[in-house]
Amino acid sequence: MSKRITYTAMAITAALVSINANAAGFQVNEHSASGLGRAFSGEVAVADNASVLARNPAAMAMFDRMEFSGSLSLIDPSIDVSTVGSSPSQTYNDVAPFAAVPAGYFIQPINDKLAWGIGIFSNYGFATDYPADANFGALAGMTDLITMNINPNISWRINDHFSVGAGVSLVYADAELNRNFGSLAPIYGTEPSQTLMNLQGDTWEWGWNIGALWELDENNRFGFSYRSQVDLDFDGKYTDYQGSGVAGSSPTNPATVDGNLKVPLPAIAEFGGFHQLTKQWAVHYGVQWTQWSKFTELKATSDDCIDNTCLLKEEEYNDSFRYSLGATYTLNPEWVIRAGFAFDEQAGKATLSIPDTDRYWYSAGFTYLYSNDLTFDLGVTYLYGKSNTFKEEYVDGREYEFSGKNYAWLGAAQVNYKF
Repeated sequence: MSKRITYTAMAITAALVSINANAAGFQVNEHSASGLGRAFSGEVAVADNASVLARNPAAMAMFDRMEFSGSLSLIDPSIDVSTVGSSPSQTYNDVAPFAAVPAGYFIQPINDKLAWGIGIFSNYGFATDYPADANFGALAGMTDLITMNINPNISWRINDHFSVGAGVSLVYADAELNRNFGSLAPIYGTEPSQTLMNLQGDTWEWGWNIGALWELDENNRFGFSYRSQVDLDFDGKYTDYQGSGVAGSSPTNPATVDGNLKVPLPAIAEFGGFHQLTKQWAVHYGVQWTQWSKFTELKATSDDCIDNTCLLKEEEYNDSFRYSLGATYTLNPEWVIRAGFAFDEQAGKATLSIPDTDRYWYSAGFTYLYSNDLTFDLGVTYLYGKSNTFKEEYVDGREYEFSGKNYAWLGAAQVNYKF
């Protein structure tokens, strides 16, 4: 493989592992306002509204009426990345844009043993937007990945204590990225903001999920769920302005070819518990595992690229855990308040494109019971990402040092209606 192909690989790697600062890697946890208010602690076991479908299909067995839940989560991240000791120094502020994450769920009991439901939500996604004239434009630019999971499920109550559930996932993903020449511009006689490469594509893929619920008694229960890996297989357009992937292309004569890129969305397993200690107080907790070790490489191929390979980049990711703990307090028949804390482990080696780090969630929220059929949830979280420094090799073969700082405010509102 030529050195130039490796440079292009570095650029596209920057695109596909960028982050919105709200979870490890490019994972999305924002499934509900009620969950956000407790830092998503005990989500596989709490089952206080239909949004439990995003975490554990077996919990549908606890519903005796049809229910709908709809939520909108707003994410306002602040990620600043600065060069350390290099000249000219640069600071890239707010490289992750504001994001909105909608979700909807519906559950219908069939009889006292069976129930079915469907959820529409996202488990993965990201967006970043660096300045077009950034020195390190070959590693940073505009990136956008959107995924949508359409997830029908069914549950079966085995007896008074045990329930199981399963579902299938139809996942839609759309990706676009743009990289710029940056400090490479003088070599090619162009401007730093000139596009270096562009990639666009979308795909539909399948996955599956299972869950179990153990109701020790009416006040204590435990849940477990597993969501399979989904292998995204993008077909799209790859445009080379450098000649590193497609022979003969240049800034004044770019080449656009059909390309294919494979990206795994890692499997997720989760365990949690819920305990109603008194009429007013309840506690809940959870442990979530994400199989990031399956994210080992990014490889884009095309018959029109050199040696059929447009890019190839090895990745350094490890399985990560997320730990959460929360409490719920029933103030009166109309108001329920909650709070939670979570620790989200770093998933991958920090890079310019993804200054990944450990994250700490500080959450609070409430439910307002308007009637026996209609309730509203509101949740807010301050997410603190530990500052870090990291080194990364750029396309000129030199290793540069960077520092990253990030935090985010997350807010969500939700409506729940029982039919």
